[in-house]
Amino acid sequence: MESIQQLIAQQRSFFKTGQSRDVAYRIEALRTLRAGIERYQPRILEALHTDLNKSEPEAFGSEVRIVLGELDFALEHLTAWAAPRTVPTAAALPDATSTIYPEPYGTTLIIAPWNYPFQLAFGPLVGAIAAGNTVVMKPSELTPTVSRLIFDMLSDLFPTSYIAVVEGEVETSTALLKEKFDYIFFTGSTHVGRVVMRAAAEHLTPVTLELGGKSPAIVHEDADLKLAAERLVRGKFLNAGQTCVAPDYLLIHSSVKAKFAELVQAEIADKYTADVLSNPHFPHIVNTRNFDRLTGLMENEQVLFGGRSVRDELIIEPTLLDNVSWDAPIMQEEIFGPILPVIEYDDLNPLLDEIVNRPKPLALYLFTQNEQLIDQVLDTVSFGGGCINETLSHMTSHYLPFGGVGESGMGSYHGQQSFEVFSHHKSVMKRNL
Repeated sequence: MESIQQLIAQQRSFFKTGQSRDVAYRIEALRTLRAGIERYQPRILEALHTDLNKSEPEAFGSEVRIVLGELDFALEHLTAWAAPRTVPTAAALPDATSTIYPEPYGTTLIIAPWNYPFQLAFGPLVGAIAAGNTVVMKPSELTPTVSRLIFDMLSDLFPTSYIAVVEGEVETSTALLKEKFDYIFFTGSTHVGRVVMRAAAEHLTPVTLELGGKSPAIVHEDADLKLAAERLVRGKFLNAGQTCVAPDYLLIHSSVKAKFAELVQAEIADKYTADVLSNPHFPHIVNTRNFDRLTGLMENEQVLFGGRSVRDELIIEPTLLDNVSWDAPIMQEEIFGPILPVIEYDDLNPLLDEIVNRPKPLALYLFTQNEQLIDQVLDTVSFGGGCINETLSHMTSHYLPFGGVGESGMGSYHGQQSFEVFSHHKSVMKRNL
């Protein structure tokens, strides 16, 4: 606790010097970070393989490349983002001007998760640096190799008075949350998000909570089934389903269910081989606790295909469960694994009511060519973000803010929004004397 307090005091002292607020300093820090990622890239990919068995292409594509893209976008636009913004003034004050000044909050805390332990630590870091803050980062203890990599890398690149990494178990996170920060950015489960928000409330610290939830995928009778199968498999089984925006359950029209299941099974075999348990590149479940939770959720359910697992290797093959009830245990929590419950329908309206009556999902995916149905779903269901005839891709766009709503989170980031979320917008009106 004492060392954490000393670290925060050092960061506050550094912030008061004004160095991190200087736009040229921010740009140089982002360039330093980018060069560091490229230099450490072999070790980054190796760490992701060690902790999650991610293949090099998957680790680079879903973790490193996304962060490099965020860095490049911020470097291109930061000068414009950080500039004061003149806005109109009320006609009643013709001699006045109105300006919005983006300014950093100060000393910020980033708590990162284990499922994309590099991307979801460094994505927020880009925004915090771009906005001019100092940062204390807490990586996940569940991916210890990546955590140590992050510690070594950021300690090498920056002074701890500016960017610091604090490793440790749950007790470390608890100790950090007892301290007063100027902003907290948390990515993780809804349960822990509540803990973070309660701790932040003690100091009235603003927060961004990137959480999760049960994100539905809907395949309507008029969908391009082959395309939908390809994109659903990619979105669901990337990182063995351990993705916050992965499709969590499938709603499918009864007339195309059998054909679609065949296409999904074929796509899994094509992408991951017919015997996924023997595929050395399929990602593993993060630990035995989550493995046991996932296999427990499959108990007493009807397996459409898949369902096999090897506990010693923490691997579960892609699995579809058939005729799942809304009341089933697997429908009561976010799955976060390579298991997809299937619910068929003839009339979508009652199912939309089911979605609306549950906590608001982080994502929603709809496969259809019916524009009227698209409008109906978008008007009916509140969700963080999503795609039509695609999965996951909305979160890769620099121009679409990414975040949840309700129990799936609050606040958003990516692209300019990463700068905005770590900035206070100071409004100033100036009148002539």
